[in-house]
Amino acid sequence: MRIGILTAGGDAPGLNAAVRAIGRSALSDGHEVVGIEDGWAGLLGDLRVRTLDRPALAGILQEGGTLLGSVRRDLDHPAGGREQVLASINKEFDAVVAIGGDGTLSVAEWLAQRGAPIVGVPKTLDNDLAETEYCIGFDTAVSIVAEALDRLHTTAASHHRVLVLETMGRSTGWVAALGGLAGGADYIVIPEFPVTMDDVVEHITRRHASGSSFSIVVVAEGVSLTSLGGVEPLDLPTDAVGRVQWASRSVGHFLADQLQQRTGYETRSTVLGYLQRGGSPSAHDRIYATRLGVAAYEAVCAGAFGSVPIVRNGDVVRASLADVTASVRAVPRDLYELCARFF
Repeated sequence: MRIGILTAGGDAPGLNAAVRAIGRSALSDGHEVVGIEDGWAGLLGDLRVRTLDRPALAGILQEGGTLLGSVRRDLDHPAGGREQVLASINKEFDAVVAIGGDGTLSVAEWLAQRGAPIVGVPKTLDNDLAETEYCIGFDTAVSIVAEALDRLHTTAASHHRVLVLETMGRSTGWVAALGGLAGGADYIVIPEFPVTMDDVVEHITRRHASGSSFSIVVVAEGVSLTSLGGVEPLDLPTDAVGRVQWASRSVGHFLADQLQQRTGYETRSTVLGYLQRGGSPSAHDRIYATRLGVAAYEAVCAGAFGSVPIVRNGDVVRASLADVTASVRAVPRDLYELCARFF
């Protein structure tokens, strides 16, 4: 078989581990492995590919980013982009493995519905894909948030400040919740469980009144400004596929400014941004990206196109692309209540 591999959407630690797992598994069985450069864009116009032999896959397990590159491309503008991708896959490959988040896997599902021999692999720092408990890159992002909070605690304590840390998280707060829990945050604000500015002010004021000289607040970038008493911007910038760039709303800065005005406590904000995407993957991300990559290759060999390997109760099983992209997996109430025990 001639198997193509692509990575699309935002980069994430662990992508190379998944590419390596798929590639080395296929090479061991005598198949040809081809890397498709820059995601779906590599299948438009002139094919942009590279051979993935053993030397090309050597030494990449611990590397962040993606050796294949990733370009956000709206396949609906100009019209016909999806059809071009479908034609390229059917002409050039016996199978394609697409590694990505909800946008990437939604395109893969559209292609699978039209007969493309395609299998997905779940990757998103937000960890919000349905069906799966784990997406590539999530564990590393949580670890980076926890380390950042460890460092912020010393500054907050030394200067008796309130510090606000903004994390990634468009419509869900997985990174903020688990990163905040691991890093000992004093308050966590996520989209799933809206709070008002009065709630945050009251909590911080009560902490200080009880003898705490500093506080750390974690907020996900997608939290509603309206719920916090602000106003949502009318014209938000979007990326190449039309998605709102949530960080442009500056919810962390807004929250910090309001806290300082209403409490009188010196308050500063920090935005982690792309730091959550960068660097080497954690051991957990390397292991599970490898497991998912091997499972994706096994799905290709089984002809289970239109499927995606997922993690459920610690086991790697298959789900359909349609089910994985059908909804958003939100932080459950019991997990948020666990975090809230330590507020």
